[in-house]
Amino acid sequence: QVQLVESGGGSAQAGGSLRLSCAVSGYTYSSSCRGWFRQAPGKEREGVAAIESDGSTTYADSVKGRFTISQDNAKNTLYLQMNSLKPEDTGMYYCAHFPLASWARNRGYCDRWTTYNSWGQGTQVTVSS
Repeated sequence: QVQLVESGGGSAQAGGSLRLSCAVSGYTYSSSCRGWFRQAPGKEREGVAAIESDGSTTYADSVKGRFTISQDNAKNTLYLQMNSLKPEDTGMYYCAHFPLASWARNRGYCDRWTTYNSWGQGTQVTVSS
């Protein structure tokens, strides 16, 4: 069982920056995917960025070049640095996790957004124009 707790949401002006954090606790898997998702009002939840245990990353086209996902293994914390924010980045942001089988390592599976099975409670991000 993995527990995830997000923090760092808030309000920003368009063009500004925010940094989200996600504290991960509970069972530690040798390989896993950790990701950030967001859900805007009236829209479905979408995958934003993901990182595998080896540090490889993947991003949704809408955030490439603006958002950076990273992790601090010593602190067991996941981050999302969001720069050049746009009003359309507004939404509830969730961190999520799923364990990777050994055969699935380094195969780019972390963008299989429907596979994530542990979720945080979310943190709100609001970007005004």
